[in-house]
Amino acid sequence: MQAVVNKWFAVDVVCGSEAVDSVEAAINELDSLGIETDLLAKKKDEPIRVTAYFNELPARDEIDNALAECAATYFLEISIREVEELDWLAEWKKHWKPTKIGDFVIAPPWEEVRESEKILVVIEPNMAFGTGTHATTQLCLAAISQDYKAGQSVLDVGCGTGILSIAAAKVGAVKLVACDTDEASIRIARENAVLNGVAESISFFVGTLDDSTAASDFVVANVTLDVILPMLDLLLSKSKCMLVLSGILVDQRGEIESALATRGIPQAEIAVSGEWVSVKITV
Repeated sequence: MQAVVNKWFAVDVVCGSEAVDSVEAAINELDSLGIETDLLAKKKDEPIRVTAYFNELPARDEIDNALAECAATYFLEISIREVEELDWLAEWKKHWKPTKIGDFVIAPPWEEVRESEKILVVIEPNMAFGTGTHATTQLCLAAISQDYKAGQSVLDVGCGTGILSIAAAKVGAVKLVACDTDEASIRIARENAVLNGVAESISFFVGTLDDSTAASDFVVANVTLDVILPMLDLLLSKSKCMLVLSGILVDQRGEIESALATRGIPQAEIAVSGEWVSVKITV
């Protein structure tokens, strides 16, 4: 019997390095399965390719509209192609190398890591968001490195590949709950937890938090501002000690700070990486 080959669609956007963050943010609005940015061995002025993967290809006008503001400011070359699963994984193996963030080193399973001072988190790159290379993930990993205390319970909202929950489990968390609205992401996150030997520590579920979700000491939500704002009150109520928010663009900083101020939180700790920010709120 011939093996079934899964196929996806890829939207490639070639741009200058100064446009990468804006392109990533814009194309993320199309609800892609994942975004790959080819930064390997790039010279300062060399074009960079940002690729978004989809189960179903958005209409071309949707793609153009999402990227319109970027295109008006920067030169973009946009193309669309069909990609098979084996091709996609082969591309990852060529370009994704271990990444050091805070106390952690994030690596694919085919790379041998000799970094003895860092905590190794192994992530299999499948069609889910979160390999440690994106600024929003790195901001959250930095927050875990700096502020998480061993033994605290953890709630990971929008867990993607499970990278943040796995990292927390590796530094002493024993009660972790992680959720994502994408069923494939949860499957991949569970597989990654097994790969890292922490599957027994993390409870994954498809969905998002609601009133019945138990409060946790350390809550992290690496999603987007349009997802964060409607559930901000719930996120705050479920956070016993600290809430970390990411997936927020620099030019959206005022919106999240205003939303927190109206809830009696006039100051929050802001960290910036490129065009992205994270917000840490001590409860």
